[in-house]
Amino acid sequence: MRLSKPIIAFALSSFIAAAAAGASPHWVDTWSGVPDSPGPLLKAQSVREFARVSVGGDSVRIRLSNLFGSAPLTVGPVHLAVHASGTSIVPGSDHTLLFDGKPTITIAKGDSVWSDPLPMTVQPLQELAVSFYVPPGNVDGPATVHRNAIATSYINETGDATAAVQFPADENSGSRFLLTDIAVSGPAARQTVVTFGDSITEGVGSKQDANQRWPDQLAARLHADPKLAAIGVANAGIGGNRILHDDFGPNALSRFDRDALDKPGVHWILLLEGINDIGGSGWAIAAKDKISAQQIIDGMKTLIARAHTRHIKIYGATLTPYGGNGWPYHSVAGEQAREAVNSWIRSSGAFDGVIDFDRAIRDPAHPLQMQAAYDSGDHLHPNGAGYQAMANAIDLKLFTP
Repeated sequence: MRLSKPIIAFALSSFIAAAAAGASPHWVDTWSGVPDSPGPLLKAQSVREFARVSVGGDSVRIRLSNLFGSAPLTVGPVHLAVHASGTSIVPGSDHTLLFDGKPTITIAKGDSVWSDPLPMTVQPLQELAVSFYVPPGNVDGPATVHRNAIATSYINETGDATAAVQFPADENSGSRFLLTDIAVSGPAARQTVVTFGDSITEGVGSKQDANQRWPDQLAARLHADPKLAAIGVANAGIGGNRILHDDFGPNALSRFDRDALDKPGVHWILLLEGINDIGGSGWAIAAKDKISAQQIIDGMKTLIARAHTRHIKIYGATLTPYGGNGWPYHSVAGEQAREAVNSWIRSSGAFDGVIDFDRAIRDPAHPLQMQAAYDSGDHLHPNGAGYQAMANAIDLKLFTP
C-alpha cells in the first residue's frame, strides 16, 4: 500500500515532535533479588553488596525495598560502582545515586523506591557494587532482606563507608539487604525473562559468590548468542517458596505481580514452582495444608491466566527429581504428585512452552533421583554442574524476538 504525502508528512512530524519532547527510556530488569523476609535492624551502619547483571546499558537505576519494615526507613547516601575483588570497587567507577534529586530517601513501610536514572555504562555480565548507609534516627525495626542470597554482603558498624574503595567490613552476611532490582536502559531493544521459583531457582546448592545459579548460566548463554544478547534475566526465586501457601516468603500467587509481572521490560516468565507444595504436604498435619497435584495444577493455571492477561509469555518447567531427600519431604504420595504435575506440564499445552528440567538432570538408571554428578548432596538441590545442565536444557529459540 502506498501512503499519501500528507500521511507521510504527518507521521514524520509526529516522530520529530516525540523526539523533541524526549522519548521515555525503555527500562529492563537486568538483575533481581526479590525480598522474602524481615531481617536484622540496621542503624548507623553501612552495607556493601554485589550483583552480577545480565544485560548492559548506558543508564542504570536500582530499587530499594522496605516491604517487611515496621516503620518508614531513611537510607542514604547510596553508591553504585563496579566491583573489583573482595570488598573493593574499581577506583574511579563510584557514583552517588539520587532519589528525586536528593542523596537520601525515606521509604514508607511496605513500600519500595527507584533511584533516579544514572548515566553510566554498564557492561553485560558485569558485577556491580551497591553500598548504602542507614543513618541514626530511624525507628528500630527490621530491614527487608532476601534471606539466602548465595552471595556475601558486608557491613560496617562505624558510620558512612559507602564511598570507600576498600570497604572496611566489620562483619558479613549471607543475606541481601534492601536491594531488589537493577534496571538498565539504552538504545538497543531489550527485554527480560523472569525466572520465578523456589530455592532451586534461588541457587541453593551452588557455590557462594560464584554466580552458578541456573538463571545466571542462562544469562551467560543468552549473552553468547548475538541475536539474544539483549535479553535480560531477573531471578525471582525464594527458598522454600510454594504456589499456594506462605512458607519462607509470600506464596507465588500473592507475590506474582510484584516479583514477575511488574518487572521492567518483562516479556517472558519461566516458572519452576511446586516441589515445596508437595514436600510440605509430607510434613503437614492439618488437612488444609496437604496439597494435591490438582491444586498445584490449578495454581499454575491461575498464574498462566494472569501472565496472559498482561500479554506475557509463560513457560513451564518440570519439577526436578528429589528421591533420597528423606521422608516425609519425599514420599510415595509426593512422588506420584510430582509425576502427575510433570505430566500435565508436558502434555496440557497450557504453557507457551515447556522446559524439561526433570529429564535434564535425572539419573536414567534411577529416574526418581538426580544424577550424582549434579547433586549438591541433599538430593534436592543441584550443584553448579547441575544448574549448568538445567540452563543448557533451555531451548533459546523460546526467546527469539
